[in-house]
Amino acid sequence: MTMKMEKGPVAVTGAGGYIGSWLVMKLLRGGYTVRATVRDPDNMKKVKPLLDLPGAASHLTIWKADLNDEGSFDDVINGCAGVFHVATPMDFESKDPENEVIKPTVDGMLSILKSCRKAGTVRRVVYTSSAGTVNVEERQKPEYDESAWSDIEFCRRVKMTGWMYFVSKSLAERAAWDFARENNIDLITIIPTLVVGPFITSTMPPSMVTALSLITGNEAHYSIIKQAQLVHLDDLCDAHIFLLNHPKASGRYICSSHDATIHDLARMIRCKYPQYHIPQKIEGIDDEIQTVRFSSKKLLELGFEYKYTMEEMFDEAIKSCIEKKLIPPQTEAIPEDGKLEVTREQVDVVKPIMTGAKEDVPIASH
Repeated sequence: MTMKMEKGPVAVTGAGGYIGSWLVMKLLRGGYTVRATVRDPDNMKKVKPLLDLPGAASHLTIWKADLNDEGSFDDVINGCAGVFHVATPMDFESKDPENEVIKPTVDGMLSILKSCRKAGTVRRVVYTSSAGTVNVEERQKPEYDESAWSDIEFCRRVKMTGWMYFVSKSLAERAAWDFARENNIDLITIIPTLVVGPFITSTMPPSMVTALSLITGNEAHYSIIKQAQLVHLDDLCDAHIFLLNHPKASGRYICSSHDATIHDLARMIRCKYPQYHIPQKIEGIDDEIQTVRFSSKKLLELGFEYKYTMEEMFDEAIKSCIEKKLIPPQTEAIPEDGKLEVTREQVDVVKPIMTGAKEDVPIASH
């Protein structure tokens, strides 16, 4: 059914991030030789979780590469059979999003594809795109598939939470398709929706800030989960490896296992986690709002299967966050505004993420 690629070497960009680090773990578990790129190999906070992975001593090397530095991926990609491009600039609070987020995302994508062309050994490139490339538009349709693209002008005009991320991922993916066609590169793009689940990074992943915003009271992210589509991190990484190897894979693939409204999520969390204060009524969001579906039909027809339920995604995500002291184990007090009260230590940990401090990982949302 599937052609097994040589077990590497494969390159993973953004390996210090939420998706990248889990993907490295899964590849090592599968017996691949992995070359992991990070911007700063001396940043032990990012690198140590990778070096501690089973199989890392014999099958993992860490490489320095930066999306802003043309050609910096040449050495790591040279000799690789497959490339997973996961890294993306993340800064929701950027004062200059065109130059700090959008331009480096597009230029970095092209820089990686140029390195692939130069290497001549790469059989397939798998790019982690985003649901933000698909359905960000004035009126939501009931269902989306891979033929849909977000309205970039609408994003620039409305400037909703994360708009520069949606624009950067859309422009980067379109540029990648043009380059791949012109240079005969076998490119696959994966479109994850909101990625939820356990993680091995030490900081709060941006998509977790969104997924757990009902628990933390981070209302700026409610618009993203108003009509949410979700996928477990482990399912997403399995899909990356599945698509690297499948001989019939081509084009874009939505990777989304569940659809839910913010009211569905609130009910589920309230029921399973009574220790948290979850708002009963969410201002400005219609009680009768319908789900918006992202169809994984194309991926499932290739033979891929999802393993996890929505409850399992949140159980494992919340457990990881509590263990790493990124959210408190319960709401300590319910203030009038319904916001979560957290300790000073927790604020110090979470504040840089909540305010959009740069991260190496895609926030898979829309």
